Amino acid sequence: MEEISTDDAPDAIGPYSQGVIDDGQVYVSGQGPVDPQTGKVVSDDVTEQTERTLKNVDAILEAAGSSLENVVHANVYVTDMDDYETVNEVYAQYMSEPYPARAAMEVSRLPIEIAVEIEVVASL
Repeated sequence: MEEISTDDAPDAIGPYSQGVIDDGQVYVSGQGPVDPQTGKVVSDDVTEQTERTLKNVDAILEAAGSSLENVVHANVYVTDMDDYETVNEVYAQYMSEPYPARAAMEVSRLPIEIAVEIEVVASL
C-alpha cells in the first residue's frame, strides 16, 4: 500500500491518508469543500461545495497518476437529501460516461459543517 498526499487537496483531519494506492486501485478518502490554500469551507452554497469537493478528489487522483475518468465507484454523502438533485447536476459535469457505480446517502452530520462529502475508488 502506498500513501498519496498532495498540497492541492486539504490535509487529512484525522489518522487517515488523503488516498492510497493498492493493487492497481486508488482509494480516495472522503473529501469535502475545503479550499486547500485557506483551509476554509468555500461557501454555504451546495453547488460551490460540490464543485470544490470534486476538485479535491481530482487533485488526489492526479497525484496518484489517475483521474476522474478512471473512477469506478463513488460514495456521496449529503446532510440534506433536498440537495441531491443539485449535487447530481454538478457531479455529472465532472464524471464521464460510463458513469461509475455509486451510492448516495443522507447523513445526519459530517466531521465538519459541510453539505457534501465524496469518496471514490479509481483504477490507475
